[in-house]
Amino acid sequence: MIHREGYKISLIVFLVLAVLNILVFLFTGPAPAAWTVSAASAAFMVFVLRFFRDPERKATFSADRIYAPADGKVVAVEETLEEEYLKDRRIQVSIFMSVWNVHVNWFPVGGTVTYYRYHPGKYLVARHPKSSLLNERNTTVIKTKRDDEILVRQIAGTIARRIVSYALKGRKVSAGDELGFIRFGSRVDVFLPPDCIVLVRPGQKVRGLHTSLAQFK
Repeated sequence: MIHREGYKISLIVFLVLAVLNILVFLFTGPAPAAWTVSAASAAFMVFVLRFFRDPERKATFSADRIYAPADGKVVAVEETLEEEYLKDRRIQVSIFMSVWNVHVNWFPVGGTVTYYRYHPGKYLVARHPKSSLLNERNTTVIKTKRDDEILVRQIAGTIARRIVSYALKGRKVSAGDELGFIRFGSRVDVFLPPDCIVLVRPGQKVRGLHTSLAQFK
């Protein structure tokens, strides 16, 4: 399935490639160069469709777990001071998404959205530690039934130029509900309570909704 955020882009890419191939064949005929352009166009179209794929994820959730909100690789697990909203020490788990990963983002826990804010910014490489503070980003906070607050930050990267979020302040959400979508390479940071038991390590590959990032103490 193709994610709704990809409908428009996929159609535009298809039309541009179709026109390009028609023009090439009109000017060159069925020459080797024309077939090369066709093959390259088909490969690029497959890449675009694959990037916007929207897999159906079935998972069983536990109220004492915090799940991965995205597919990718863990690039940081560290204690840090979250200064935007929580204003206290937190365990930050950062997940880098390459262009080959699914780019749908999900809510890692259930609860109520208590805070949402969009920040314009730069487009540093998403792996860069400063990208969490300097890049274009969305910040969402979910308050669980346990009264724990989990902050999720969607961060644009060098190529990613659009972050989509479906978070609304006051919205009731369940673990696994769709949080948003980031286009073409990006990162998601999750800020956990300091007494959580972290279940992942740097370098580990995670799968959205299937991998437990941490467990509430």
